[in-house]
Amino acid sequence: MMRKNFTKPAILTILALFNYGCSTDIEKTGSFNILNNVSKPKPSVDNRLLLGGSSSVLEQTKDAFSHPSNKLSPEELTKFLEGEEFFDETWQVATSVSKERDGLGTFFNGASCIVCHVADGRGRPPRGGEVMESMLLRISLPGHGSHNEPVPSNIYGDQLQGFAIPGVKPEAKVDISYQDIMGRYDDGENYILKKPIYKIVNPEYGQLERGLMISPRVANQMSGMGLMEDIPERDILALNDPGDRDRDGISGKANYVWDTEKQKFSLGRFGWKANQPSVRQQVAGAFSGDVGITTSIFPKENYSDIQFKLLKKENTLSGGNPELENSDLDKVVVYSRNLSVPARRDINNPDVIAGERIFEQISCNKCHTITMKSQGETIHPYTDLLLHDMGSDLADNRPDFMADGNEWRTPPLWTIGLFRTVNDHTNYLHDGRANNLT
Repeated sequence: MMRKNFTKPAILTILALFNYGCSTDIEKTGSFNILNNVSKPKPSVDNRLLLGGSSSVLEQTKDAFSHPSNKLSPEELTKFLEGEEFFDETWQVATSVSKERDGLGTFFNGASCIVCHVADGRGRPPRGGEVMESMLLRISLPGHGSHNEPVPSNIYGDQLQGFAIPGVKPEAKVDISYQDIMGRYDDGENYILKKPIYKIVNPEYGQLERGLMISPRVANQMSGMGLMEDIPERDILALNDPGDRDRDGISGKANYVWDTEKQKFSLGRFGWKANQPSVRQQVAGAFSGDVGITTSIFPKENYSDIQFKLLKKENTLSGGNPELENSDLDKVVVYSRNLSVPARRDINNPDVIAGERIFEQISCNKCHTITMKSQGETIHPYTDLLLHDMGSDLADNRPDFMADGNEWRTPPLWTIGLFRTVNDHTNYLHDGRANNLT
């Protein structure tokens, strides 16, 4: 968590650490330039470039987030490519005839994974009259469930879906407006921040319950998920300090969440509130909540009992039980775990060097932990995977397991400087309210 009271030049210097988009440190020989397809980097490559270790990809184009790890065996690479097909393909409505990748909905946020994670990258809020596609609203009622999870709405579940199969009305629409908040840097220059205001309109299956809590979330980028999953738990917990015992002003907290397959509490690592314990459960949860596809982990269709009574039978047909079989779920997990992290850029640029120095001087690295170990080598994810209190201005006021309404997981900063290149935007934070890194 960065300390307050910066001048704009100091902030811009820090941003140079992440935001450069071209490089003289990487000699490009093509758009896809993995480290010679071996487990160890070439001696000529500076190890500081290798954010994801030896599987880092030397890539700066729109495909920068979409390359497989060079650690994959031929068999694993085949699974990766098959998983990519499931990730990219548009799912179809279940019928009594076709059973080929069907089972979409009844309600959904996107008909494919790639709709939200465009080019395996970061989502953003809708612009102008756009519909909400790479962003969603988590919803819940006050209190906790039997495993400390959020309590879903009795009507609309735990997230709002703005799309539905033909013949069915979507659950609701979300309107977003913004309030400008004026501020001033210490050197006197003015800035404007945006505060989003959300309004749920046209709830089709009953009035929203009183006290319903909402949490806007844009889709996260996919790179490096397997590397983060393989960081030893003891290394993460070594940074766990919810009571700030060392009095350094940083109080990171581990989120323990319910692991549905293991039937026990596990360390949360993924999601904006670290509310998923594994890539596998993250993937299955997204298929269930975002696409309406059942798995062995989440076998229940994504409509409530109240909605079921209002739907016609032909609108509740299943595409199988489950709709995504374990063998195919495994392929998507292999894909999601093994997307390579692009290498750092411009490490010898004076502005980058100065930004790196200030980044550490003002203790940004206390939360955005630069170096970790994973899969037997050094990586640089710039995250501790812990929860931190980000204050009331960023709060969603919605608990999520052990995360309270002010707390968010430290987002990894690797790949952040390539969002404009890959996704044509520079919207940051959990709800995309920040127009740029400044």
